[in-house]
Amino acid sequence: MSGDSNQSDKTQCNGVKKHRSALPAVMISRNNVSMWSILKKCIGMELSKITMPVIFNEPLSFLQRLTEYMEHTYLIQKASASQDSVDRMKCVAAFAVSAVASQWERTGKPFNPLLGETYELVREDLGFRWMSEQVSHHPPVSAFHAEGIKNDFVFHGSIYPKLKFWGKSVEAEPRGIITLELPAHNEAYTWTNPTCCVHNIIMGQLWIEQYGNVEIINHTTGERCCLTFKPCGIFGKELHKVEGYILDKSKKKICALYGKWTECLYSVDPVTFDAHRKSDMKSSANRKGSTQSNNGHEEPDEMPPPEAETVQMIAGSDLIWRILPRPENSRKYYAFTSFALQLNELDGEMERVIPHTDCRLRPDIRALENGHIDVASAEKNRLEEKQRLARKNLSKSNEEWKIRWFEQGPNPHTRAADWIYTGGYWSRNYCGLPDIY
Repeated sequence: MSGDSNQSDKTQCNGVKKHRSALPAVMISRNNVSMWSILKKCIGMELSKITMPVIFNEPLSFLQRLTEYMEHTYLIQKASASQDSVDRMKCVAAFAVSAVASQWERTGKPFNPLLGETYELVREDLGFRWMSEQVSHHPPVSAFHAEGIKNDFVFHGSIYPKLKFWGKSVEAEPRGIITLELPAHNEAYTWTNPTCCVHNIIMGQLWIEQYGNVEIINHTTGERCCLTFKPCGIFGKELHKVEGYILDKSKKKICALYGKWTECLYSVDPVTFDAHRKSDMKSSANRKGSTQSNNGHEEPDEMPPPEAETVQMIAGSDLIWRILPRPENSRKYYAFTSFALQLNELDGEMERVIPHTDCRLRPDIRALENGHIDVASAEKNRLEEKQRLARKNLSKSNEEWKIRWFEQGPNPHTRAADWIYTGGYWSRNYCGLPDIY
């Protein structure tokens, strides 16, 4: 079924590309498919090894999903332009929070990238270019490298999403290091993302929460930002809440941050914040015994009511970031943001320059985007079988898979295991790439 096709046409307006505002077809309903029949044997297992029906996917590869970090690139650019290290940390913290904001209500699973799969995105209007590659199959590791078009930042990392099914929920722990470098200040920041959990997998309304501690370190100044993404709790008072502090190198609180990853982030004086927090804790002391979910074993069944959403602004606070509204047709299109709607666009000019390993050329993703569920399922099975056969033949030949754009090595700032971009992608020399589709 097609939908809003007249809105999805791309045109040139005053030399600037107009990006689409809809997908070629609306999302196919999952109401008649039982996930329990698939997952009942998988409790506690690593879900990356489980083959899921394509109906539970959204028409994006995980490599494309990662690119949604860049929706709020202006926060990095604002950080680079600031002359104050605390203000820079505020912007970087807001960028880290905004990076998970697109996951709100996104209950579809992105396609697992094939080994050797790549994705590029050039957005001159937003001031960046991005490329990524699937560098490992078991475990599945996605490496990425982005640069500011004005050379104002470098953003890179490698992500290994570990998925587990806990009976009522699926938990995604995004292992891996994220690094942001600001050359103008000779600064590097590193952090990891919080854990994401999708509730009511078997029955009821699906809903998402993020929880866990995120520590952002400025390796040049020694300043750090310690954020807590709070689990919802039974009464829903903590739903989507994130709060924490910016600390100087002696661990003294410089600034407090608070908000919701689905909505906004504020900064305020830490003394003011602590006084507000103390008052708030007293008023809710009768709820102190509530069981909170952070491991998927004890959790609220129902999504807390919408009135739990609004962030109460503390007097004297400054707004750092506010989420962009979703398009009106978002629910028809996998709850995509405007940015996500544009990630799988493909025109003739782009098709002539991208490598044949780019996600946009994956036939299963393209078929699902076009609403052809049976074709998407058949193509997904074909690609997975082709990947298994290629892996089998490679093992027989005693050859090693050659990663094209990254190499394994220590992160230059944390010394932890990472994948580092080796350069050369944008020279457009794509000879010798594998035939994966």
